[in-house]
Amino acid sequence: MYQVLIADDHPLFREAIARVIDDGFPGSTLLEASDLDTALDLAGRHDDLDLVLLDLNMPGMQGLGGLVRLRNLFPTLPAVIVSAEEEKRVILQTITYGAVGFITKSTPRKQMIQALEQVLAGSIYLPADIIRAGAGSDAGNESATARREPEDISEVLATLTRKQLQVFERMSRGESNKVIAYQLNIAESTVKAHVSAILRKLGATNRVQAILSAGDIDFSAYLRAPRVRNP
Repeated sequence: MYQVLIADDHPLFREAIARVIDDGFPGSTLLEASDLDTALDLAGRHDDLDLVLLDLNMPGMQGLGGLVRLRNLFPTLPAVIVSAEEEKRVILQTITYGAVGFITKSTPRKQMIQALEQVLAGSIYLPADIIRAGAGSDAGNESATARREPEDISEVLATLTRKQLQVFERMSRGESNKVIAYQLNIAESTVKAHVSAILRKLGATNRVQAILSAGDIDFSAYLRAPRVRNP
């Protein structure tokens, strides 16, 4: 099954996360660390790790600095932040700095398992309320760049090709390029080209901004509408 590193300085929470993983992913191997240095050491000695669950506030983390260290040392190791932090700006920053997901510690067990399934399948996970708050004033700098009036979003969506709309719809769910390519039966390089075009038209610099700009868009309505020919 999976090999997961749980890095948190609270033994009771590590135990709770271990139970969640046992329930959702029976047979998985679990490693535990109570500080960043131990987590980095374990990651270095277990190159078959599938995922690390990282607390933002344990010893050695220094906020997002610990996440940056982990990503620099192990760029291919997926990291999910599991934290009591619920400030939207911080949550979005963790994704910008390389995390593949953010799960709040108040997340119900079933939802947490679904979030982990999504990440292990190669997608990005963000709490639903963070995505819905894309146009909110408290979502921080990441959403500020992507913030548009509804009329502007409609104008942008009208310029997307049908395939770009399909890619954008799946991207807004947090799916990775690899998963999107599989679902749409196209090459991953083609997905990357579509993503680049979508970001350019949205005026977004990364996927998080694009996801936030999507908000609660009903993509089915745009997919039903006649499409203009676009280069």
